[in-house]
Amino acid sequence: MNEKEDFGLKRALIAISGGVDSSAVAFLMKEAGYDCVGVTMKLHSARDCVSEGCVTTDDIEDARRVCQGLGIDYSVVDFSGDFEKYVIKNFIEAYETGATPNPCIECNYHLKFDKLFEHARAIGCDFIATGHYARIEYDEKYGRRVLKKGLDESKDQSYVLFRLSRDQLEHTLFPLGELSKSEVRAIAERAGLDVSAKKDSQDICFIPDGDYAKFIENYTKKSYPCGNFVTLDGKILGQHKGIIRYTIGQGKGLGLALSHRMYVCAKRLDTNEVVIGDNEDLFSSELWADNVNLSALDTIDKPLRVQAKVRYKHSAQNATAVIENGLLHICFDEPQRAICRGQSVVIYDGDIVLGGGTIK
Repeated sequence: MNEKEDFGLKRALIAISGGVDSSAVAFLMKEAGYDCVGVTMKLHSARDCVSEGCVTTDDIEDARRVCQGLGIDYSVVDFSGDFEKYVIKNFIEAYETGATPNPCIECNYHLKFDKLFEHARAIGCDFIATGHYARIEYDEKYGRRVLKKGLDESKDQSYVLFRLSRDQLEHTLFPLGELSKSEVRAIAERAGLDVSAKKDSQDICFIPDGDYAKFIENYTKKSYPCGNFVTLDGKILGQHKGIIRYTIGQGKGLGLALSHRMYVCAKRLDTNEVVIGDNEDLFSSELWADNVNLSALDTIDKPLRVQAKVRYKHSAQNATAVIENGLLHICFDEPQRAICRGQSVVIYDGDIVLGGGTIK
């Protein structure tokens, strides 16, 4: 927590949800001498808030109580319209067009580090501080502040933050980046924060039960027609229950009587078919990505050795990256399983995030 001395700026907006991580951030920032303002983002309208994963009245009261105990001004900002526009509708459109979305990345990009940034500047804040497990540090090699993995790799969230711009990196603080979850809970307990033992929130806040198809059907009031499961060579194996119910690499819940385990390899929207194959059919050696954001580099105009992740829980794999015609082209040293259109590929130099894009 030495950024205050480095930048000579003191006022910070704390993005506080009422959970242990953001509450610990509020305590740490206050302890470090920042003039703190706690803000909770209301992201769900009554229509969207279909589960206990949403930020509830209890969460808001927890956040308010933490801020009051720390002597921090507190407010709630309503971004539910933006959340519906940029996160929920994007999520539904992706599934309807055969892709696999990552709503956490969209929420960070459009809400936490766009709309909330605007709000922070409007109320005179120099920094925004969140409870993400990642780090932002100046790096001599790249000559700028860069996004880095959290020291606790089991909690690292750098993957979902790759779209942060250089300007945002200059004005963002991640006080938990060098801590483990157990250390954060211990800090909250020592600080007397009664949220220290609070259960962690769900990854996808509006679908905690993981039933994406039910959420989409309830939201859109639409039904998605059945179609055929087919093999790669066109043999019909049975009927699926709607193309939105399946993701690339899925091997369970297919409802097929098969002689051996098979997996979803592709979705054909034009014929409403779900293509089933063997595990080896899921492996690919390369990908292309659009919506490219580079934060540590200006460009990649020549092949560059990197490590690349194609999903949040994926281990970074050795690869070569280059940008061609505005698209990020990744060639892996070893074929990777179940690369999904709509997910993000994020490239690293060790623990430094170089950038990434949306898999085409």
